[in-house]
Amino acid sequence: MKKYLFVLIICCFTKYGNSQNIGLGADAMYNFQTESFGAGARVSFFPNRRISIVPEFSYYFPFNKIQEYYLGLAIEFKFIYAKKFNAYLIAHGAYNSWLNHENSPMPNAEPNNWNGEIGIGISNNKCLRPFLEYRYNVNFRETHLRLGLLYIFGCDGRGTGGGKKRSTERCAAYPRYN
Repeated sequence: MKKYLFVLIICCFTKYGNSQNIGLGADAMYNFQTESFGAGARVSFFPNRRISIVPEFSYYFPFNKIQEYYLGLAIEFKFIYAKKFNAYLIAHGAYNSWLNHENSPMPNAEPNNWNGEIGIGISNNKCLRPFLEYRYNVNFRETHLRLGLLYIFGCDGRGTGGGKKRSTERCAAYPRYN
C-alpha cells in the first residue's frame, strides 16, 4: 500500500509540480483527550479552486500516552475563498496503527483501526500557506488541533493562490484567471 501511494505522489509531482496545483506541507498536532503531541506530512492536490485532495501521514510520538500513526486521505472543500484567505471543511478517512494498544484500559483495544474525521480549517492564499485545522475523530471520539505550513509548487508569488505561472504558459489549475 505504501509503495503504491509513493508512486502516485511521484507521478503527480512530475505531471503537476510546476502548475500551481500541488503543495507539500508539514504540521504539528495536539490531541486534547489523550494530551498527545504529534507531527504530520501531507501532499495537497488542487483539481480546482474549491476542492483539495490531501494524502496525509501523521505520527504520535512514543513519549505520549498513545503512540500511533495514521495513513489517510482528506478531501477539503473551501466554503470561503476570499482574496487573502480561505476557510474549508475537512472529511478524512485513514488507517490507524495503534502501536501501544496493549497498555490501554479500553476493552477490545485493537492495533489496527479505520478512522473517520471531520473538521474545519483556515489558511491564506499565498505560495507559503500557514494553516490551522480543528478535527474530530468519529471512531475514538477525540479532537485534535493541527498547525502547519504548506508550500505550493510553481507559485508566482502574487499572493492569490491562482494566476499565471512564472513562465508565459497558462496555469492549468486556474484557467479562468489566466
